[in-house]
Amino acid sequence: MESSGNQDDTQVDLYRNSPIRLLGYANEVGESFRALVHVNWVKLSYVVASGYVLADTADKCYKQSKLPFESDSLKKRKILNTLVDTLVWQSLASVIIPGFTINRICAASLIALTRYSHINRSKAKWTTVFIGLGSIPFIVKPIDNFVDYFMDSFFRAHIKL
Repeated sequence: MESSGNQDDTQVDLYRNSPIRLLGYANEVGESFRALVHVNWVKLSYVVASGYVLADTADKCYKQSKLPFESDSLKKRKILNTLVDTLVWQSLASVIIPGFTINRICAASLIALTRYSHINRSKAKWTTVFIGLGSIPFIVKPIDNFVDYFMDSFFRAHIKL
């Protein structure tokens, strides 16, 4: 993500560049297992991913609030900008787009396996889980890059707080 704040570039962003980032993909794991588990487990995976989004947003806003500003109104505007920017970026890149993508990959896989193969339904469901889990590493970077492009070209260019 292009930082909306003025964070020191030498600091490691724990929410973007550490294993903590994996919490943002909890819902993709939930979507991968959707064919095998009760829907409440899938919903719980979205709670975990959404908690990650909120934690990153709070962290970015807190860091922004510690920076010096010329005025209180400028400080409030910068913090609000950071809040909206981080919340939108993380919601799109960590929850909405990847969750939808894995959901559709798994749904298409299950349909294809049950209609066009000789695999029984139980094996088809487990195969779908592995296809979903195996897809996660391949969708992360393209989705992050797309969200960066969207944020820079459209959202940040047109939404002025």
